[in-house]
Amino acid sequence: MTAIAATLAENTKQIDDALKTIGTVHFARFLLLDSSKPNLQPDLTAKTASNSLVLGVITEYDGNFNMYIQDFVSKLGGVFDALLEFVVDGKKLIPVDNNVAAFQAYITLNDASQHIPNADLYQAYPQTVQKILAVFPPQ
Repeated sequence: MTAIAATLAENTKQIDDALKTIGTVHFARFLLLDSSKPNLQPDLTAKTASNSLVLGVITEYDGNFNMYIQDFVSKLGGVFDALLEFVVDGKKLIPVDNNVAAFQAYITLNDASQHIPNADLYQAYPQTVQKILAVFPPQ
């Protein structure tokens, strides 16, 4: 758990810079969950590691899923390689630069938002990230 958290912390700037450069992501976050806990919160003070950790990536983005993944791989392939070390069957996908199609298939298979009952998505507005930034530029 601490190794995953450290990997994310070490790469925060690179991840944020890539998200800005890609320009299609509205929101993104990494979540570390513990499926053995009723509230899913991992215990960072635990003396023994949990076997029930789940690394989640939650994003809202514009456009096509495969293009979105290709953009991420081109900008953050090394970060995904580091994180896949901690994921079941992840090592088979390293390096993601050489396994983009397999990486896309893996994400699709494990993406809870693409499977019932989680397939519905509420959308409050139709604007893209670029349209929003044009009206409300970062300060």
